[in-house]
Amino acid sequence: MENGKYVDGSLWFYAPNKGAPVVFAFLFGASMFIHAYQCHRYKCWKVTGTLVFSALLFVVGYILREVGAFNFGNIDVFISSLVLIYAAPPIYELSNYFILSRVLYYVPYYSPIHPGRVLTTFGAMSMIVEALNGNGAAYVANTSLPKSRQDTGKALLKSALILQLVILGLFVTLASYFHRKCKRAGLLPKNLNAVLITLYISSALIGTRTIYRTVEYFSTASLNFSNVDPATITPIMRYEWFFWVFEATLMVINSFLLNARHPMRYLPRDNTIYLAEDGVTEVAGPGYLDSRKWYLTFFDPFDIVGMAQGKNMNKKFWETHDAGRISSLDNSKDPSHVEMGTSRNGHIRG
Repeated sequence: MENGKYVDGSLWFYAPNKGAPVVFAFLFGASMFIHAYQCHRYKCWKVTGTLVFSALLFVVGYILREVGAFNFGNIDVFISSLVLIYAAPPIYELSNYFILSRVLYYVPYYSPIHPGRVLTTFGAMSMIVEALNGNGAAYVANTSLPKSRQDTGKALLKSALILQLVILGLFVTLASYFHRKCKRAGLLPKNLNAVLITLYISSALIGTRTIYRTVEYFSTASLNFSNVDPATITPIMRYEWFFWVFEATLMVINSFLLNARHPMRYLPRDNTIYLAEDGVTEVAGPGYLDSRKWYLTFFDPFDIVGMAQGKNMNKKFWETHDAGRISSLDNSKDPSHVEMGTSRNGHIRG
């Protein structure tokens, strides 16, 4: 029947489009294979392997949505499709956390946080979002559960959506703070700027999608579909095009964006390689260390306790490691004043 009208027996409210899921499953599949190739080419599975996994979740989710389009009363297919499509975007966010962590390793002296803590702190919060999303979507979609369990699912989904927006805001704040410090210092080479711009665009796409999902869910969570007039339900729920524009299209653009501007094209594969303070030389240093216990690094990523005690969170290895340092006798940023350092490709530059 016409989109926007309730279809009796449909768990989607309407009769799902039968062609669009095939198109998006194909597009995410193509992006997934490109990501796999890029991970192999740049030898960066540990950093961007999550991009392959998140695209795979979308592929399976849209295949199941296609199955559901021909059998829109099948609750198992409906739940599985919903859970997978809800679960994939936070994993794209997790990929961005990996990338920002590698960016901060690359220019450690302007990082406000230990680079490894970006992954552990934001990654842990992302795992919480995934758990809330998965359980919440499963409880809400399963109409055979008691009302109390469905209400629990609604609360979990609301918490997941709000938390996802908060985390995204904190992530962009951290990246922009670092970006501003680099720009003010005049140390923002093209490769570094390109990665940060990609992260901002990706975050904007994911953020727009999450806002859509938040508005959609908060608009419908309080409804009792057993006695509500379908005509009074929010258009976001009644019209399928909202989903295809603000979920499917935004996320496929995000996936291809990260193909076209793959961050590991611009960054070294090894996180012990950093950019010297001349903005040109790449140095193989000892790496950014944090000798605190792992649980302290998780609960206090900024080392607030250490700062209060007048202790540094780490040794400033770029000041103690001779290779790549700017001569203390001349504060200019002329590369001729840089001591010998090892570049990304293993060549000596100085």
